[in-house]
Amino acid sequence: MKKFFTLSFFFLLTCVYASAQKASIKGVTTDTSSKQNLQNATISLLRSKDSILYKFTRSDQKGDFRFKDIDSGKYVLLITYPQYADFVDELSVTDTSKIDLGKISMILKANLLQDVIVRTGAAIRIKGDTTEFAADSFKVQPNATVEDLLKKLPGIQIDKNGNITAQGEKVQKVLVDGEEFFGDDPTLVTQNLRADMVDKVQLYDKKSDQAAFTGIDDGQKEKTINLKLKDNKKNGYFGKANLSAGTNGYHDSQLMFNDFKNKQKFAFYGIVSNTGTSGLNWQDQNNYGDNPFANADVSSDGNGISIYIDNSDPLDSWDGRYNGQGIPLVQTGGLHYNNKWDDDKQSLNTNYKALQLHVNGESSTSSEFILPDTLYFNNDKQNFHNQILRNRLNGSYEYQLDSSSSIKITADGGVDHKITSLIDSSEARASDSSLVNNALRRTSTTGDNKTLNSNLIWRKKFKKKGRTISFNLRETYADNTSTGFLYSNNNYYLKGVLAKDSLTDQFKTNSTESISLTSKLTYTEPLSKVSSLVFNYGVVVSNSASTVNSYNKNVDEKYTALDSLYSNHYLFNILTNRGGIAYSLFQKKLKLNFGTDIGYFAFHQTNKLDDATITRKFVNWYPQLNLSYQFKAQRRLSLWYSGYTRQPDINQIQPVLTNVDPLNITIGNPALKPAFENNINVYFNDYKTLKERGIFLRFGSNFTENAIVNKSYVDSFGRTINQYINLNGNRSFDGNIDYDFKLKKLNTYINTSVGINNSRYVNVVNNLFNVTQSNNYSFRTGFYKDKEKKYSFGLDFSPTYTTSTSSIQQNIKTKYWSFDINPNAHVYFLKKFQIQTDCDFNFRQKTSVFDNNTNIISWNAWIGRTFLKKDALLVKIIGHDLLDQNIGFNRTVNSNFISENTYSTIRRYFLLSVVWNFNKAGTKAPGENE
Repeated sequence: MKKFFTLSFFFLLTCVYASAQKASIKGVTTDTSSKQNLQNATISLLRSKDSILYKFTRSDQKGDFRFKDIDSGKYVLLITYPQYADFVDELSVTDTSKIDLGKISMILKANLLQDVIVRTGAAIRIKGDTTEFAADSFKVQPNATVEDLLKKLPGIQIDKNGNITAQGEKVQKVLVDGEEFFGDDPTLVTQNLRADMVDKVQLYDKKSDQAAFTGIDDGQKEKTINLKLKDNKKNGYFGKANLSAGTNGYHDSQLMFNDFKNKQKFAFYGIVSNTGTSGLNWQDQNNYGDNPFANADVSSDGNGISIYIDNSDPLDSWDGRYNGQGIPLVQTGGLHYNNKWDDDKQSLNTNYKALQLHVNGESSTSSEFILPDTLYFNNDKQNFHNQILRNRLNGSYEYQLDSSSSIKITADGGVDHKITSLIDSSEARASDSSLVNNALRRTSTTGDNKTLNSNLIWRKKFKKKGRTISFNLRETYADNTSTGFLYSNNNYYLKGVLAKDSLTDQFKTNSTESISLTSKLTYTEPLSKVSSLVFNYGVVVSNSASTVNSYNKNVDEKYTALDSLYSNHYLFNILTNRGGIAYSLFQKKLKLNFGTDIGYFAFHQTNKLDDATITRKFVNWYPQLNLSYQFKAQRRLSLWYSGYTRQPDINQIQPVLTNVDPLNITIGNPALKPAFENNINVYFNDYKTLKERGIFLRFGSNFTENAIVNKSYVDSFGRTINQYINLNGNRSFDGNIDYDFKLKKLNTYINTSVGINNSRYVNVVNNLFNVTQSNNYSFRTGFYKDKEKKYSFGLDFSPTYTTSTSSIQQNIKTKYWSFDINPNAHVYFLKKFQIQTDCDFNFRQKTSVFDNNTNIISWNAWIGRTFLKKDALLVKIIGHDLLDQNIGFNRTVNSNFISENTYSTIRRYFLLSVVWNFNKAGTKAPGENE
């Protein structure tokens, strides 16, 4: 027994000693200015590897705090105190560590200068699914924009076009205090609002309006950034003015003005530029209802109108945007106003935009058509002159009727006036270089498009949690008219000798008018605290009329002789009934949603010229499944499936006859059957905010039963006759893996990604079954490093390997490498001077088909000096395309068709630019420096 007590006593002493040897951390929180200790400061100790809270305490009356019995490992110490900047530090702890941090100075936010970071880290907080960054904890230069701030935040990347990627996903919306700002164009926010106005940057997945209302996750999410402004920056005005002029007539002038008064915001912008870099990010065409019914190809998430009705002008192929081809001149401006009142029960958000765009240019395309027994080579040259005057007005009003119900009304409308002109010349040659055909085509159009759309939604929550009802009514109206001329001269050859020709010289008028009413009722019924059923039913009524008249020259040389073959007057009527049911399970970590919609459609088409009619009635299915499992706050695995019936469109069943392009003729197939498309996507992301390391994976597959594919026959004159048929065998697979991390010792960010795209496409070419296998493999890596007010460097390197083969000519294989290398640098010197440069190296391997020299180096740079208080004025000299090598270029590999396109674009110029940032925003807070 004595021996037992001796051993027990020895064991107890050993345990006490071991416990006494465990690590500890202590410190004292104090105010920087007054040197007084801070009582009740919140001190958190997080595990560095996964950001999970390990221990928590508060400072005592003397400001002291202490953590005992700490396991070995790496931790993040986070100290917060009201009205003070957060303190963040990284600590490495061993078994015997006795860490004494001494006095930790906390700084009042009011006294915190823009160029100060507290201790070693940035203020980052994770609140549920939201990652929140304290803007003042990230250094930016004076007069920096929100875009400059976002580039500093872990896990966020911005490309040269202003597109934002966060945690591996594209950011769809950038909000200001939770409200849209100039619609859905993020660049108007990120490139014009000042970084020093932002208090917090919130990054989260925004749920759909229906999910946010019902609390039931429907799987629809948008990666969103919300900018919460500082309270003392919500009053006053601020903005930026830029005036630039230079060589060869290039110029770029911009003005952005903002006036904020608490919840009331007013903004104005104006841009006049021909550099191709400003005012061309207007992405509101779909949102503001450009011709909403003329292209009514709607998939599973639409209104169920799975019929495509193309009422567009066949002479006009320009969409009214600048896509990099040609030389643009843009004159655009906009007004924005939003406000909340009546204790936020009522809100108003309005936008007006005007755009005048001129685009002139030329392009050249070389193509190869692979046929079973021969090859055709085609060369095409185009010269175009396009212009558009666009006006858009939209607004939304929301009224919270009571605590359980609300009503929201949105409306938008617009008027376009568009003028286009195109000269197209082409020739086709056989494999022995003999001429097959040549053509000259000239078209010109003048058109007006008018739209008016509105939407009303009423929502009601019942006393039982999760039980809701909502009703949605939407109206769309479009009225498009145009007139134009078509001149087409085509020559056809046999063995190089002219065999026949054709000449078309016509005046055409085109008119379409459409109206659509959509109603939808949605009801949710909770089954338990974590599950529910969602029911929906809707009716869509759509009516449209289309008239095309073609006139030949009469004996008096006037276009008065109607060509009935190429004239038509169609009426389209569609009645849709669609309903569905879905089950939702929403636990803390597991979320499941599955169900299906069923749509019954009745389509009726009448040709008023000959009273011919087509009637089709059919049923569509729209099954879907969303499964998501949340391992941790920033680690998630998701599976998404959707299927839908795709009906053949009218142009595939019975196309409207047109003579705009005699070399490409489409005939109908009334026996076409519906296709059923399946889509499967798997997502995985694992992001550690404090370590600034992210892994993002996405894999997707698509396979179609009864796919609607093209059957083409190229005759001896090189004319292609197209008809659509049903075949099985179409499928595709794509995926990408992204890995981003930071080398903290070198203060360098590293981004890497690997991508694959594989597709199998079946069709029929000259009566032979053809399978085209296409593969695309890509790799990208980049690094970014900066030091405040000293330098910033970056480099992106991206090789891609492309292959394509067609079974009808297996000896012809397309294989080539392409390389994109993008270095950039920004250096500060002599206190007030800056120099910035970036370069795009585009190298593409030559092949037997692509034998042109397509290696392009585009080098841009500017040097400037700042003036005035807070460096508010910047004067700089800009050089664009210094080597004068910028050539528009792209390659296309599609089925048995391969093409290479070059086009005119903006070449070398120099600008003298003056940029003035003005700011009279905010009331000076105590201790704040102006």
